Amino acid sequence: MTANLLDFDLEGLAAFCERLGHKRFRAVQLFRWIHQKGVARFEEMSDLARDLRERLPSVAQVRALPVLAEQASTDGTVKWLFDVGDGNAVETVYIPEDDRGTLCVSSQAGCAVGCRFCATGHQGFSRNLTTGEIIAQLWYAEHALRRRFGTQERVISNVVMMGMGEPLQNYAALVGALRVMLDDHGYGLSRRRVTVSTSGVVPMMERLAQDCPVALAVSLHAPNDALRDRLVPLNRKYPLRELLDACLRYLPSAPRDFITFEYCMLDGINDTPAHADELIDLLRGHGGSGVPCKVNLIPFNPFAASGLQRSSRAAVKAFADRLNGAGIVTTIRKTRGDDIDAACGQLAGEVWDRTRVAQRLARRSDDWQVVALRRRAEPATTTESTR
Repeated sequence: MTANLLDFDLEGLAAFCERLGHKRFRAVQLFRWIHQKGVARFEEMSDLARDLRERLPSVAQVRALPVLAEQASTDGTVKWLFDVGDGNAVETVYIPEDDRGTLCVSSQAGCAVGCRFCATGHQGFSRNLTTGEIIAQLWYAEHALRRRFGTQERVISNVVMMGMGEPLQNYAALVGALRVMLDDHGYGLSRRRVTVSTSGVVPMMERLAQDCPVALAVSLHAPNDALRDRLVPLNRKYPLRELLDACLRYLPSAPRDFITFEYCMLDGINDTPAHADELIDLLRGHGGSGVPCKVNLIPFNPFAASGLQRSSRAAVKAFADRLNGAGIVTTIRKTRGDDIDAACGQLAGEVWDRTRVAQRLARRSDDWQVVALRRRAEPATTTESTR
C-alpha cells in the first residue's frame, strides 16, 4: 500500500524522501505544496525534481477523507461528515467569528470515555484515527474554504481538538498531527491557537507538556468527585485532586498562563449556587494557592438518550456571576451550529456502537431524571442561605 503523506510531520517526510534518494529540502517543498497550497497531484508540484515527481505516484499519495455530507448553519457554521471506512464516520465543524476562524477536529471514531452529556459518548468507541485522518480534516476544510471565499489567505486561525473522541487516548497520532499544524512550512498555527481538550487523562497530560505543549482545556463539569464520577466516568481513575495537580504541572510548559475548564450546565444536576460555591473553593484552594484558570460554561445541548436537560439562562448567568464575583474569569459559550447538530456535545457521526454503551446509558437515564427532579425540589443548602 502506498504511503499517505498526510501521515507525516516534516521530519517523517524528510526521512521518507531520503529513502527515495532525495535531500531534506525536497521534503520541505513537498510539505508546502500539500499543506500550504492544498495540492494533492504530484505533477502539479512544479518545483519538485522531475524524477521525484515521476516516482511519487507509485509509492505515495495525498489521501483525503471522502466527504459524506456537508451542512451549513444559518450562523455561518459548517459541518462536514467524513468517511473513515468500515461504516464509521467523523464530524468536523468550522466556526467563523469576526476575529478568527476555528476548526473543531475529531480524533477518534466514537469515544470510550462515555460522558453522560455527550452524544458521541453514547455511541461507544469504534477506533482511533491516524495522524493522516486527523490532518485530513484540517487539510480539506482549509482549502475548501479558501476556494469558497476566493482567497489565498489562511482561513482557519484556530484549531480545537474538541470533536469526536478523547484526544489523549490517541496520543501518538495526536502529537503527529499537532506538529503538522504548528510547523511554519505546514499550517503555521501558534501554540496559543491550538487547543487540546481532555476529560482528564493525567499521564498523557504530563507527556503532552514535554512533547508538544499547546493550550489545554479540561472537561471538568463537576465540583466534587462523587458527582464527577457519574458525569465523567474517567474521574474514577483520575480523581479531581490528581487532575488538578496535573494541571498545575502542565502550566510551566503551556503557551498560556492558565488552564481552561469546560463546565457543561445541566439542569438540577450541577448548576446550583451551592455547586458554584463548591467550584470556587475547589479552584481557588487547590494546592494552597489555587489553579490559574478560566471557566467556560457550556449550555447543554439536549439529545433524547441523555435523560438530561439544559440549565435555564437565569441559572447559567447566576452561576457565571458567582464565579466572576469570586475572581474566577468565567465566560458563557455561545451556542453555534445547533440547527445542524454541530454544537458542543452534539457530534455523533455514524459509528457502530461496539461497546453497547448506548444500551448501558439508557438503563441509567431514568435514574438521572429522578436525581434532577429531587435536587430541584430540595430546599436551599446551608451554604447558599448564608452567602
